[in-house]
Amino acid sequence: MGDDSTAGIILAGGRGERAKPITLQSADYIRSKALIPFAGKPLIEWIVEACREQGIRRFYVVAQGMENRSQIKLVLGHGERYGVEINYSRSRFDQYNVGSGAATLHNLEQWDLTGPALVMPVDSLFDFSLDRLLATHTATDALVTVAAVTRTPQETAGKYGVMRTTDQGLISGFVEKPRLQLIEHLFPEALTTPDARTIATSAGMYLIDCGRLRLAARNPELIRLAQQRLDWGADLLPWLVGHDLPVAVERIGRLGDLGSIGDYLTTLGEVLTGEYPQMNRAMESPLSVEPRYWIHESSLRTKDNVTGTTLAQKIADGSVVIGPGVRIGRHAEIGAGVHLQYTDIGDGVDVHEGVHLHRAALGDAAVVGAYAQISDSYIGPMAHVHSERRSPVRLDDHSAVGDGAHLWPGTRLSGVSVYPRLRVPAVSGLPAGTQLTSSDDILQWV
Repeated sequence: MGDDSTAGIILAGGRGERAKPITLQSADYIRSKALIPFAGKPLIEWIVEACREQGIRRFYVVAQGMENRSQIKLVLGHGERYGVEINYSRSRFDQYNVGSGAATLHNLEQWDLTGPALVMPVDSLFDFSLDRLLATHTATDALVTVAAVTRTPQETAGKYGVMRTTDQGLISGFVEKPRLQLIEHLFPEALTTPDARTIATSAGMYLIDCGRLRLAARNPELIRLAQQRLDWGADLLPWLVGHDLPVAVERIGRLGDLGSIGDYLTTLGEVLTGEYPQMNRAMESPLSVEPRYWIHESSLRTKDNVTGTTLAQKIADGSVVIGPGVRIGRHAEIGAGVHLQYTDIGDGVDVHEGVHLHRAALGDAAVVGAYAQISDSYIGPMAHVHSERRSPVRLDDHSAVGDGAHLWPGTRLSGVSVYPRLRVPAVSGLPAGTQLTSSDDILQWV
């Protein structure tokens, strides 16, 4: 599949502000977005494996700063474990990484790339065909081919930029987050099928002709932009189209954004329910197909410390209910009376009796106390939810608990983020969107 000469360029230098506290290991130590835990692996591993499946064997990682670069290199190395070659941007060029477009252009020169390359961010999950991207790229003689996802007018309005295309499949212009009325004016065909996915929006993935793009980047105007701020979507693509350089569009199967807590949980749920064919091939076969779930054999054998029965026994007698879209990693301890749906549970997690988890993610070695009610929420590695039967903890509406944080019995959070290592007393009634970043923040609500 694909073309052995196609390189992969991974833009991994972003700070992941929207995804905090998932991207934090402590209040002042940012975990690279590339290392966000997702379905049992750091996200960047899934990205490399998906590209390798389609024939990409050479990767170039654009990193930023010591922590970002060292964290990624500790996971990927130089690609030996994955059967690929992985190169990294030089630290002295970090100062030029002012936007995704600028970072790409500067590093194309550093690496002296001339052939085709697939540029992708590290905070999204893609289901795509490299062969189809290459075919469109060649047929249109494009400088850049934009991977696109189609959305309904209602999904698009006010949230996504829209690409206008010619009959030849080339981009003729962009409309930044148009209102629904403007979408209906620009795309009258959408009025006939308003629920159909007909509006093309960028997925943030680009197949580029490295040699020709490097030539275009020598334009003095583009040189000035790349020294100030140059993002792919907002700046570089409009500049290329505005200068009559061929930019094509090719639709891909699916895009999963992981840049915020809500998007992360939505994409995770879609993966666990089988909506990403590439992930279906990359993940091990599920233990059960209907309902669909994965449980590592070590967790099936693990006994809880209250009943002394294994998870396999509790599933068989119905005292643990596993719904669709569940993954349980290694050596997890699951108590009696637990209900799980659309939930990812990491290695070494303790889930005590009576817990209900729905559309949730639990990081490695997290502990969830008895009778906690957790939905649409993220619990980080080593976090401890001290829930009790008489005083349960309740989390919902995209709440997030950072690494190593503790929540005391009776805590109720809705749409609230708790930063790593904080100890939160029994609080409730905090406004959605509250971020508890320090002990001072907590004192305001106690």
